[in-house]
Amino acid sequence: MKYIDTLHEGMRISEVYLCKNKQIALTKAGKEYGNLVLQDKTGTIDSKIWDLNSPGVGSFETMDYVHVDADVTVFQGSNQLNIKRIRRADPREYTAADYLPVSSKDIGEMYGELMGYVKSLKEPSLSSLAHSFFDDPEFAKAFQFHSAAKSVHHGFVGGLLEHTLGVVKMCDYFAGYYPGLNRDLLLTSAMFHDVGKLRELSVFPENDYTDDGQLLGHIVIGLEMLTEKIRVIPGFPPKLESELKHCIVAHHGELEYGSPKKPALLEAMALNFADNTDAKLETMIEALRAAGDNPGWIGYNRLLETNIRRTTES
Repeated sequence: MKYIDTLHEGMRISEVYLCKNKQIALTKAGKEYGNLVLQDKTGTIDSKIWDLNSPGVGSFETMDYVHVDADVTVFQGSNQLNIKRIRRADPREYTAADYLPVSSKDIGEMYGELMGYVKSLKEPSLSSLAHSFFDDPEFAKAFQFHSAAKSVHHGFVGGLLEHTLGVVKMCDYFAGYYPGLNRDLLLTSAMFHDVGKLRELSVFPENDYTDDGQLLGHIVIGLEMLTEKIRVIPGFPPKLESELKHCIVAHHGELEYGSPKKPALLEAMALNFADNTDAKLETMIEALRAAGDNPGWIGYNRLLETNIRRTTES
């Protein structure tokens, strides 16, 4: 099988991929064409069907596994498929596990490392809260499997865990470098800042927004999840609860980025910086990976709002 991350310009392929998204769009001349996103476990690739009336274009829908005959081209610095033939694949032609994007890091090891931080919490109420989630086998299984996003960053199996651990580790560094930070509050807020994504996004292979995800968003959902647990922890300090929730509410940093409040605590500001750093770096890493081995400038990235390219190799 030719995985997406091995494709390069000039290749002609005949492979099965998961159709993650399918739209009918119009060219500037008003002609309809198919705009697809295809996926395997190594990533996604934008794909076009320029001639929808071709006899080689069969019937298929979003989330179908499709067999495609296509040429690999490059558009604005990223690989793209120019599809000549496409049809719904026979179940005997694919193995579903080949089409789930998975973290390149060991998921079990990452969870073990995260549990090390959970066990390091000294404040009794925050420690009880963290253990009530991460010691739960059902929660642990879901947390390790889930993604952190639909497409922006860490959109793969283990992505939520990888992103959360990255943020926790940066926050632990901040707490050691800046004495004014409350380490337990900061690390607990880092552990739970994106917990609402477990209900905001559906599980793979769909990995799409749920109704609650569309209507409420992961910040509100996460607060509801924490409140449910806090209510059954005897003597949880009300002021500490408010400060923890504020850090989570403000972790996007700006109102226009979806945070109901801007950071008003030192810990909330540190969490915002750690979350933004991990998300932005992973976004750029994934954009560079999507470009394959194409040299030079990759082009403008709308998420990073700049033109990007690889660092020159010495």
